[in-house]
Amino acid sequence: MNKHKFQILLLAMLAMIVLTFSQCSKKNDTVITPIPAKGVFVGGYEKNGTTYTAKIWKDGVASDLTNGTTVAGIQSIFVSGSDVYACGYERNASGIQVAKVWRNGMATLLTDGTKDAGATSVYVSGTDIYVTGGESNGSLYVAKLWKNGVVTSLTDGTKEAYASSVFILGSDVYVAGGESNGSLYVAKLWKNGVATTLTDGTHYAEAGSVFVSGSDVYVCGYERNASNKSVAKLWKNGVATALADGTQHTKCLSIFVSGGDVFLAGDESNGSFSYATIWKNGVATHLSSADGTASSIYILGSDVYVSGYEWNGSVYVAKLWKNGVATSLTDGTKNASALSVFVK
Repeated sequence: MNKHKFQILLLAMLAMIVLTFSQCSKKNDTVITPIPAKGVFVGGYEKNGTTYTAKIWKDGVASDLTNGTTVAGIQSIFVSGSDVYACGYERNASGIQVAKVWRNGMATLLTDGTKDAGATSVYVSGTDIYVTGGESNGSLYVAKLWKNGVVTSLTDGTKEAYASSVFILGSDVYVAGGESNGSLYVAKLWKNGVATTLTDGTHYAEAGSVFVSGSDVYVCGYERNASNKSVAKLWKNGVATALADGTQHTKCLSIFVSGGDVFLAGDESNGSFSYATIWKNGVATHLSSADGTASSIYILGSDVYVSGYEWNGSVYVAKLWKNGVATSLTDGTKNASALSVFVK
């Protein structure tokens, strides 16, 4: 993950980093008091000495989901009824990264801990819990989808792949991600397990988030151009729109559609560092004045909530922006990141 590589690949590759839902982790889990399911929820992680602790912030108040003895992090958060769901990863005692989902602070293993894995996105529809991510087959990562703990492979394991985002509409399951064509990544969308290629494989590309509104399917991500610049892109029903001119690096990591307006979150470079950035109907607004990234966006009524992180000169600080106004979720003494926001 160059700095902004979608989180499963960043942490899995740089770190070298399915059991059923009835099996819970017995080690390295901290059971937290259930959080009232109303408010602004943010998931992420904060450095704890030499490791990272998985965290949820509810209205700015932090709860640890892990005890900090091994590296862990939250990649996605979803609230349904009175239940707060989060997914991500935690290394086990052998140093293997395990995909996990937490429900009200209680962890369930999605993988058995024999091969590196991670969970990237969680979506709850009725009584069904969907999680995307990836798991190593020993040499390559395979894109995965779990429904109620039962795993389906979206790719055949002959090429590197990942699944970054899941969205449910009725009986249809949409997953965004990517798969290598042998030399570089191609952005992909799966609907009910059937893949559609969003890019032609000429340039490296990633799909980071999917959102469905009515009959329209939106996917955001980025594709490198002939100058090897990352260009933030929005695909609507498979048709691509560039969000920048390609003179500087831009990336899109999250999408939310509300009332006909399309909101995107990511970052935009000025040549020296990247600003945390959102786009509304293609118009960019910078949220940060220093190096940072907007990782996730959620719209409730007229309010725009964005999670992310920003450099304070020494470390990255986990941030929440509401209508462009920033709140620091961490005190700025330790590296931290906010990777997902959900408002209820």
